[in-house]
Amino acid sequence: MLVLGIESSCDETAAAVLAEGRRVLSSVVASQDAIHAPYGGVVPELASRRHLEVIVPVVQQALEDAAVRLPDLDGIAVTQGPGLVGSLLVGCAVAKSLAYVHRKPLVGVNHLEGHIYAAFLTDDPPAHPFLALVVSGGHTALYHARAPLAYALVGQTRDDAAGEAFDKVAKLLGLGFPGGPIIERTARTGDPKAITFPLAHMTDRAPDFSFSGVKTSVSLYVKRAAPLSAQQVADIAASFQAAIVKMLVRKTVKASLRLGVKRLVLTGGVAANGPLRAALAAAAAEHGLTLHVPPPRLCTDNAAMITAAGTDRLAAGERAALTLNALPDMALAV
Repeated sequence: MLVLGIESSCDETAAAVLAEGRRVLSSVVASQDAIHAPYGGVVPELASRRHLEVIVPVVQQALEDAAVRLPDLDGIAVTQGPGLVGSLLVGCAVAKSLAYVHRKPLVGVNHLEGHIYAAFLTDDPPAHPFLALVVSGGHTALYHARAPLAYALVGQTRDDAAGEAFDKVAKLLGLGFPGGPIIERTARTGDPKAITFPLAHMTDRAPDFSFSGVKTSVSLYVKRAAPLSAQQVADIAASFQAAIVKMLVRKTVKASLRLGVKRLVLTGGVAANGPLRAALAAAAAEHGLTLHVPPPRLCTDNAAMITAAGTDRLAAGERAALTLNALPDMALAV
């Protein structure tokens, strides 16, 4: 089965072609980092305009790289949500147009399920059931993947996503955008134990996350300590990163042990963070858990993961009507 996938949920315009949902024939990603960097975050209007400019060339490049023509396809998958509504609409419009003109089956894909499916594009795909930590700029959540295409929400952030917190702290420190990679690089010369930032604990014992407290704590510290030396900036970055990693790892391992799930998947843009990957791997080994982590290029937004998830949904008989619309608040599970 040959499937074309399109991803435009935020600020990456991407297209990919997969064979049988697992073999990546092409994967093209057009980044918008340079466009949004002056603002320290994604500007929705600028993102959607850029998608309009590049989405056709990106799709054409993906087809060319895969040596595939549109009539050769067995289906088309597109990110339907969640995400920025203007960005999602661009991808959905192009996917629907191609499906209509070439009479191809169409399926809408949840962006978070796409992130989970990135783990299936590796040499060591997870077996069900497993617990997936999806951690990115817009989302931080734990999902129990009980069986193929079946998910239960275990916990989620109650405020900021982890990636959003990275972006905001990077902006506070004057480091630039996107925050995740810059914080990680800056933290390499810092002391992760230099500053003790607070870890959020839910009074109702829910397996949820909260990052607004640590972000506020960093903001207050920066105001008190200003002006900052380069070493202070590095220490703040390292200490902040350590706090985020500790919260993510603790909650994930605790939920896994409570559910009796022996396999973990770490995915999403923040899963490219080296200290997070290392800390979760160490915690998993300590508790006899198996950890599956896609390579960094598959953790950040891409269309290969969307195509993989879409292929399985097409194979299961799912079809979307040409009335398919963007769902910015689309839920994967409840």
